[in-house]
Amino acid sequence: MLFAFSVAPTGGGDPSGSVHDAVAEAVEIVRNSGLPHQTDSMFTTIEGDWDECMAVIKAATEVVGKHGSRVSLVLKADIRPGHDSGEITGKVERLEAALARRVETS
Repeated sequence: MLFAFSVAPTGGGDPSGSVHDAVAEAVEIVRNSGLPHQTDSMFTTIEGDWDECMAVIKAATEVVGKHGSRVSLVLKADIRPGHDSGEITGKVERLEAALARRVETS
């Protein structure tokens, strides 16, 4: 399973509106989890089974909660039975292959 999530505090005290310190704490939890993961400017994606991924997301959400009076969590899951690992890179590899085939035929 793949889970893409974004978690950020709201109602915090940083006058600039920046949430990078809170997000850094959440990403540190993801990195320490041992699960395959990728972080970009908008989301962190983790791969694993339901329970282990949700435990990481919960811990990341709780640590962000220390930075504000509320927490915003956006979560998207790709639940694909029979594809237990390697999808965090496999999906992108298949997309790139399809794009290359389109270039070859045009």
